[in-house]
Amino acid sequence: MDTILIVDDNQAVCNALSLMLELNGYQTLICLSPDVALELVQLHDVALVVQDMNFTQDTTSGEEGRSLFYAFRQLQPELPIILLTAWTQLELAVELVKEGAADYMGKPWDDAKLLNSICNLISLHRLAKDNAKLSRVESQRMVAIKDADLCGIVFNSGAMQRCVDLALQIAKSDVSVLITGPNGAGKDKLADIIHANSSLKNQPFIKVNIGALPMDLLEAELFGAEAGAFTGATKARIGRFEAADGGTLFLDEIGNLPLSGQVKLLRVLQTGEFERLGSHQTRRVNVRVLSATNADLAQDIQAGQFREDLFYRLNVIELPLPALNERKDDVLPLVTHFIGTDFSLSRKTQQVLQGHSWPGNVRELENACKRAVILAANSELTVEDFGLEGAASPIVETAISSVKAAIVEESAASQVQAQISYSPMQSSAEQVNSAGASNTEERNTDTPQAEKANIEAALDQHNGVIARVAKALGLSRQALYRRMDKYGIDK
Repeated sequence: MDTILIVDDNQAVCNALSLMLELNGYQTLICLSPDVALELVQLHDVALVVQDMNFTQDTTSGEEGRSLFYAFRQLQPELPIILLTAWTQLELAVELVKEGAADYMGKPWDDAKLLNSICNLISLHRLAKDNAKLSRVESQRMVAIKDADLCGIVFNSGAMQRCVDLALQIAKSDVSVLITGPNGAGKDKLADIIHANSSLKNQPFIKVNIGALPMDLLEAELFGAEAGAFTGATKARIGRFEAADGGTLFLDEIGNLPLSGQVKLLRVLQTGEFERLGSHQTRRVNVRVLSATNADLAQDIQAGQFREDLFYRLNVIELPLPALNERKDDVLPLVTHFIGTDFSLSRKTQQVLQGHSWPGNVRELENACKRAVILAANSELTVEDFGLEGAASPIVETAISSVKAAIVEESAASQVQAQISYSPMQSSAEQVNSAGASNTEERNTDTPQAEKANIEAALDQHNGVIARVAKALGLSRQALYRRMDKYGIDK
């Protein structure tokens, strides 16, 4: 409940204002003198002040109110203040409004007007405080990022900012981190940031893609092998854990680790101990483990494909990374980074790039940019350079086919109607145009909802370009506009 401070030397005025405000959901503080008012505003969380301009019965100059106003301003510069007076002085009112007085009203006041002013001013004051708080947080975040090693990551979205902030925060600890998200979204970049900003940044950083390792060699890759441990092992070799001793080990695609490997991984996470393949000698390492997966490990646990105890060891902190289509604000900055300064994008190309779903995420976007740079005819890249304007999607193809079929199946009745609607005053060219429009344009299917859906799908496919949509649907632009008006489709 917002608190409003009422300052007036007339007790009756204070009581009247207090009653009105309390009936409308506000809490009030009352005082009869400027000195007490200044004390109250420092002791309480006051959302707004309603103050009189005169506090001596025989004075109408407003100087006391003026002094009180400036005293409030010195204590709390952003505090909303409404000035009330029975003796309006234009020069003084103008001065104080210029200095930040929120409103200036005469007595007797209008209840509705005063309440409306109070409501608006408190809302604006609250919004200003929230914005100031966000600005302080953002400033602190920017200071932290300024001193951080972001490993060349490019982003502009709020979702990615939160990921980077969390990565920087957890980098300072030594706990295990599980990075989740779809393939190609940049999970390895977050792992880079965590290691680069940790106390282990000068120690080894070893990356292992579990999904790329042969199953029969997986344990040897992770934990090492003695000579003769398997065919072709002519000499002893250390594993990735030994190579990362004292530093960080990043296990990508951890969901592909077989159950036998999960048991050994759980042991090394718990105790730091392991044996090389073909050896009985227990070795010890001190490694921070980061892991990543695009799999639903909770579902794999239910299916018996992933150990629950290992999951909790890996997932001390989870760092979820959203797909690229969930952070559209990152698309253009990434494209600009990938294509370099020698190329630019047209407005249409930018819109298409941002509208594309990018199922392959940042990896797909990077490959599309490489293609565009290689195939570009000039420095301004087009949609065709990125390979995004090919055949229509199956849904749109079906929609276009449906509309074309409806056009071919024109009824004889519509042809007769076209001839009847011809006016003798039309020129021969106008007659041909009128008949053509009636015969080929003003056709309806038996299902208006389906036709509306077809048109909307074509508009989406061609980014609202009427000429292209009309051509794809086999209509003239005028016929397309008439159908859009008929179905209430936004132009």
